[in-house]
Amino acid sequence: MSDEKKKHEEKQHEEETEVKEEETEVKEEDPLQILEEENTQLKEEVKKLQNEYYKAYADAENIRKRQQRDYELSMKYRIQSFAESILPAIDNLERALSDDSDDAKAYREGVEMIYEQILNALKQEGVTPIDALNKPFDPNIHQALSTEEVEGVEPNIIVEEYQKGYMIKDRVLRASLVKVSE
Repeated sequence: MSDEKKKHEEKQHEEETEVKEEETEVKEEDPLQILEEENTQLKEEVKKLQNEYYKAYADAENIRKRQQRDYELSMKYRIQSFAESILPAIDNLERALSDDSDDAKAYREGVEMIYEQILNALKQEGVTPIDALNKPFDPNIHQALSTEEVEGVEPNIIVEEYQKGYMIKDRVLRASLVKVSE
């Protein structure tokens, strides 16, 4: 009986070992499967969050670029209203400078200095006079007030400038008032 008992115990031990191994396999499969599912869910969530991040980043970059462009434009043309208001003063200074009498020589020199200072200040801000005299007429930057037939001058050439025009950077601040040859 002892052999039989040993065999029975061995058989029982084997069965218990098999049951334990099966339980271990079942326990290992369940946590592994759970972890795999959780891992898949987390990966999907990461993809979703990455997509949202990229969209938010792109939106922020677009806003930054638009603000930079708006800032550059506002800086480029920031003195336009000032320049428009000072141009009549420059016109009056030019008229005073056109007086060539000797009595006003000192006065003329003072006015010349003021005139040059104002022009330099405007030039630093990008305001420049339009060179019109003896140039072809361009309706984008010149305004023709009259026409005249002049011998030896080709048609459509500016023969007289009544009032200077000015540009601010690449924009016309004020068109030149001119007389054009026929």
